[in-house]
Amino acid sequence: MSDVNEVMPSGTRDALLQQIKDKAVVHGKVILSSGREADYYIDLRRITLDGEAAPLVGQVMLDLTAELEFDCVGGLTLGADPVATSMLHASAARGQRLDAFVVRKAQKAHGMQRRIEGTDVKGKRCLVVEDTSTTGGSPLTAVEAVREAGGEVVAVATIVDRGAADAIAEAGLPYLTGYLLEDLGLS
Repeated sequence: MSDVNEVMPSGTRDALLQQIKDKAVVHGKVILSSGREADYYIDLRRITLDGEAAPLVGQVMLDLTAELEFDCVGGLTLGADPVATSMLHASAARGQRLDAFVVRKAQKAHGMQRRIEGTDVKGKRCLVVEDTSTTGGSPLTAVEAVREAGGEVVAVATIVDRGAADAIAEAGLPYLTGYLLEDLGLS
């Protein structure tokens, strides 16, 4: 797992960290999508869909993945969608092009019957993203779909890791995360 501190200017990273602490960390018993129970929830949609924080997400994630070569970014809907979109816009603001894709949870039964919407991933280097992951289930589902569609997955990246590093490593993929639970004071 890459340490974001090695590659990223601290001002943007620190600003996003404060936004996450202020807006996204919710204390209380919750059941996570993985089925596990937790004493807190990190609701990153409060960040990725926030007009002040979302632009920071794009910058932080681009800085985090700057060492990688990829043509497009995306992941399993819904957690990955605003992350990929923020990265797409941040890339454009830097004068670069980055396309995005969305992996559906199930293949569409009508229209073009695609599981992956947006840019065609076939033959492209793809970065799979997620807002946060505990078990790695969502990003690994997206990895499988991208590979089935003929894309090459170069890495998985999340804003906050809740424990998915081992599962991603077992899948043989590089894993980068912007923040660990320790960064949020939750370890």
